Amino acid sequence: MRKLLSLTLMALAGSSVFAGGYRVAMQGQKQLAMGHTGVAVVNSAEVAFFNPAGMAYLDKKFNVSVGANALFANVKFQNSTYNWTAESKNVGTPFSVYATYKLNDWLTAGLAVYTPYGSAVDWDQDWEGAHLVNNIDLQAIFVQPSVSVRLGEHFSLGGGVIYASGSVNFNRNLSMNPLLSDDGQPSDVTIDAKGITAWGYNLGMMFNPTDKIRLGMNYRSKILMEARGGDADFNDVPGFVANDPRFQDQKFDADLPLPAEFTAGLSVQITDKWMVAFDINHTMWSTYKALDVKFSNGTESINPRNYKDASTYRFGTQYKANDKFTFRAGYYFDESPVQDGYYAPETPRNDSNAFTGGLTYQLNDKFGIDVSFLYIHFDEIDNSYDHSTDPISGQANPSFGGTYKSVVFSPGIGITYGF
Repeated sequence: MRKLLSLTLMALAGSSVFAGGYRVAMQGQKQLAMGHTGVAVVNSAEVAFFNPAGMAYLDKKFNVSVGANALFANVKFQNSTYNWTAESKNVGTPFSVYATYKLNDWLTAGLAVYTPYGSAVDWDQDWEGAHLVNNIDLQAIFVQPSVSVRLGEHFSLGGGVIYASGSVNFNRNLSMNPLLSDDGQPSDVTIDAKGITAWGYNLGMMFNPTDKIRLGMNYRSKILMEARGGDADFNDVPGFVANDPRFQDQKFDADLPLPAEFTAGLSVQITDKWMVAFDINHTMWSTYKALDVKFSNGTESINPRNYKDASTYRFGTQYKANDKFTFRAGYYFDESPVQDGYYAPETPRNDSNAFTGGLTYQLNDKFGIDVSFLYIHFDEIDNSYDHSTDPISGQANPSFGGTYKSVVFSPGIGITYGF
């Protein structure tokens, strides 16, 4: 059970991570269409997320952007040695709401509400990897109020606090041992933790050396998600271990680190109609070395993770064809922080290439409709998870591994309004 909880809660420990370990960034339709660049782009109220310093350069006094995506994720697994095959198809619905208000010529306030977590992985119950995961469902909402201060014509600062609230529900079998079952049904446990909250902060700056070039930087702090008093409920436990406190319904506590990240980038207005942008995002995943889990029966587990720092390289472009239509496209390459031997079925991710596009149809000078699409292809990976332990014997389980193939497709739609 200790390893179970560590694997379960690990799925929360990442920025912009969906269930299944997909590092999918979907914090705005305009910027998503441009390869999710945005730290040096002032397009709409979406800048409240990407770089709050940029709110000061919005033309309109009041701006609102609302959007949502349908995320379709598919993971295929195959172990050629034993001819095991499995597939997980899942749908997520991340959304975002942004608003900014210019209080005066030098001060702007903003609010960002978005879902950096919110999807599911659902393997067949009792499949070959069920001792690691059967299914998992993550939900989270971040609320980020911020302010932007304009210091002259060329420079601004911004920042604010981040309030995170989330939940997790997870199920897995207790053991690979067929004896740990009741009437042929393998024993399993469901982990449920609600009301997980934490605080963080973000800081940004923007510099416009000319009227054609913007430079931006944004830092998001590490956030420590503290799960307290979560429920661990056991099912189909056989009689010979029914009195064992390890297999009785109980509570658990755990601390879940969300690593800090730093993003820097630039945008260039090549012509009045054409803009290009580039961002580099660096996430300090190496802070995630282990996960400590404490149980109400008095036991504790320390579980190694040993993630490595990873970066994402983003490119985007925008072309304003006329007063009605603006077209966008982009690409990003996302490095995986997962090291060999830590590829569990709820986070079977590898390096990925993402392709994006979209457009805006401007109904009038106040109201526009945004659409976007995202396709992510994860590099095929043949790897394993080597750190699970049998709860009866206390001995290490055999490594579980094989070949994972993953893709994500996501269309999105949003509206922008300003006056």
